[in-house]
Amino acid sequence: MLSLLSLRKQIDAGSLTPRAAIAHAEAAIAAHEPVVRALVSRLTDPIVPERGPLAGLAVGVKDILDTADLPTQMGSPIYDGWRPRADAAVVARLKRLGAVPLAKTTTTAFAFLDPTETRNPRHPGHTPGGSSAGSAAAVAAGMLPLALGTQTGGSVIRPAAYCGVVGMKPSFGLLPTVGMKCFSWTLDTLGLFTAGVADAAHALALMTGRPGLDLSAADPGTPRIGVVLQDFCAPGEPEALDALARVRAAIETAGARVRDLVLPAVFAEAFGLHGTIQDYEAAQSLDWEYATHRADLGPLLGAHLDAAQAVRPAAYDAALAVADRARRQLPDLFAAYDLDVILTLSAPGPAPEGYASTGDSRFNRLWTLMGVPCVTVPVGSTAAGLPLGVQVIARLGDDARAIQAAHFVETRMRG
Repeated sequence: MLSLLSLRKQIDAGSLTPRAAIAHAEAAIAAHEPVVRALVSRLTDPIVPERGPLAGLAVGVKDILDTADLPTQMGSPIYDGWRPRADAAVVARLKRLGAVPLAKTTTTAFAFLDPTETRNPRHPGHTPGGSSAGSAAAVAAGMLPLALGTQTGGSVIRPAAYCGVVGMKPSFGLLPTVGMKCFSWTLDTLGLFTAGVADAAHALALMTGRPGLDLSAADPGTPRIGVVLQDFCAPGEPEALDALARVRAAIETAGARVRDLVLPAVFAEAFGLHGTIQDYEAAQSLDWEYATHRADLGPLLGAHLDAAQAVRPAAYDAALAVADRARRQLPDLFAAYDLDVILTLSAPGPAPEGYASTGDSRFNRLWTLMGVPCVTVPVGSTAAGLPLGVQVIARLGDDARAIQAAHFVETRMRG
């Protein structure tokens, strides 16, 4: 994979020019894209800035984010060839930092569940996940050092685990969603895919203007970690649970204080209401597409929006109230257990075989609803070579601690 920090180190040292770094990404795309199929479109003669903290960095942009110089097609024939007049706010920020948004990456239609044509570069024949399939796969295949994704249920954390890359879903609202096709305004969150945790930290620090998010030489100490298995939903698969146990053993050996954490009943209730909130908002966000292009929606999305018409405002309001109650209790839970972060599965197991499904988000939906920062850390693979990941979660707004703890886990597992 391409490490953005390694590329920038070479550029800063003068051993690599920004143009040569972009050419390297272009060569990798030419080599791998015919098989991986992670990209929708790309610039053929990009303007490459010579200056800027991200100069020379090629970026993949999930195709529900507006780009002025490439089509934004939402993974749907409804928007075939559509060209926005302006970049999404996050794309504009990356350009100001010197990065080159080189390609649009595949998305499931409107970031729902209908699979893309993208293939998992780590294990052909298994899904790369969704809805940010192209972004995760492009980074995993070494085509791009940085890619943007979005998460409404588990669309950053899960594909990152399936493809063996780092995926970070920051705190809700930390990255602007202006210029992004909305599915659920309460849940939609922008995220990043990179080769390593330090790469994600560096990019996020620059993109948000918050240098404190970057990993520094200062040692934050060993984290206090609560392990959660979400006993209110179906358990993880044996290979994923074994990986979580290996991580626990490794970080305890390294000095981390680890304890089991049982979530109070309100979190189970909130987990069950994620769909009510998502569906009510999706029915409104996609009202024009549903009313005028129902036949062009993907089969899964079309059927889901059919059912979503029945969600009433009273049910939606009640679900929001439960979610708010759970969000307000979460800081107290961290304090009561004396925790820095929570550790759980990124996905129920390795990437499922076949391409009919993008996988299951049951270990992601609650944390998306809580709005908290989450990081997938790759932690090896199954005997068959399928990547596995664990998820590090911190309090709302405590993205730096999530990054530090994720780096702690990553370092111990790379050993």
